Amino acid sequence: MLKAEEKTQQVSLTAFDLSLGIQTSFDAEILASGEFTLPAKLLGDIVAKLPPGDLTLEVDQEDKDGEIATLTASSGRYEIRGIGAEEFPELPMVEDGKTLSLSIESLGDGLKGSLFATSPDETKQVLTGVHLTLLTDCLEFAATDGHRLAVVRTDSPEDTLGEAEPIELTIPARALRELEKLLFLLQGSKSATESIELYFDTTQIVFQGGEHRLTTRTLEGMYPSYRKLIPQQFQRTVTIDRKLLMTSVERIAVLADQKNNIVKFNLDSENQLLSLAVEAADVGSGCESISAQISGEDLEIGFNVKYLLEGLKALQSSEVQIQLNTNLSPVIITPLGGDQITYLIMPVQIRK
Repeated sequence: MLKAEEKTQQVSLTAFDLSLGIQTSFDAEILASGEFTLPAKLLGDIVAKLPPGDLTLEVDQEDKDGEIATLTASSGRYEIRGIGAEEFPELPMVEDGKTLSLSIESLGDGLKGSLFATSPDETKQVLTGVHLTLLTDCLEFAATDGHRLAVVRTDSPEDTLGEAEPIELTIPARALRELEKLLFLLQGSKSATESIELYFDTTQIVFQGGEHRLTTRTLEGMYPSYRKLIPQQFQRTVTIDRKLLMTSVERIAVLADQKNNIVKFNLDSENQLLSLAVEAADVGSGCESISAQISGEDLEIGFNVKYLLEGLKALQSSEVQIQLNTNLSPVIITPLGGDQITYLIMPVQIRK
């Protein structure tokens, strides 16, 4: 829905699919107030391909099939059929909920370190979102798909609401990916703001930053007790250069096939070497060795290549620490210094 206000000389755009809603506004030269709706994808595709410069949008025709908007640019003229704005649903508001102010940096760091680990499987609905917990001393983001878990802790907002119990919300990943784009937009705008407001109740959450608003339903259901999955003691520890490990995995993963997308790690504590190997019966095999600081007994363990690489990319530090026990128990990867990120990945059983 496009709404033009002659008094404020602003245009607001609203998109809403009854689950996710986004609203933004910008300055324009408005000769007459009005509102109407247009097909979002068609409008976006046309505007994206227009040459730089001003464009004019008019709605002055109507027939039995609805309103027609005329879009005029330096390259030509386009007519798009729309429908009356009275049929467009209102964005949900949170009137009796709670309010928080979060720093854009903390929110962005939390999403960057967790969103990738959400589940794409809609049958596991609560796992398709990021679980946000407001603790007294920090803000915690958690995401899991059942095979790996990412937990990020960032600075707590100044206004912690004074709640005795932690505040917990599970927010759909689809909405949070749009929020990431909004945060990027806010950081790059001339009127840059350092925080974003959250308004929420048990079913709805609204993010407000400047002239931009995003609203979404929260996901229903009990989120797994993920903290209990993280081991507290380890028999083996590997400290290694993150980029070196990541590029080695990427190289030998070229030989991994869809049926056997596994990379084997071999810990050699005597020679302080981590050996990587991939074997694909119909393609070939590859191996590399990297110097590492290894404590504990030798071990051979297998990982899903995709899960391993996504975790290493999210950690961002120059070095990472890999903590593990057996070849079938959860493995923890954390950055050395920097962000407070814990990445848990389940090993893959290696068939001899």
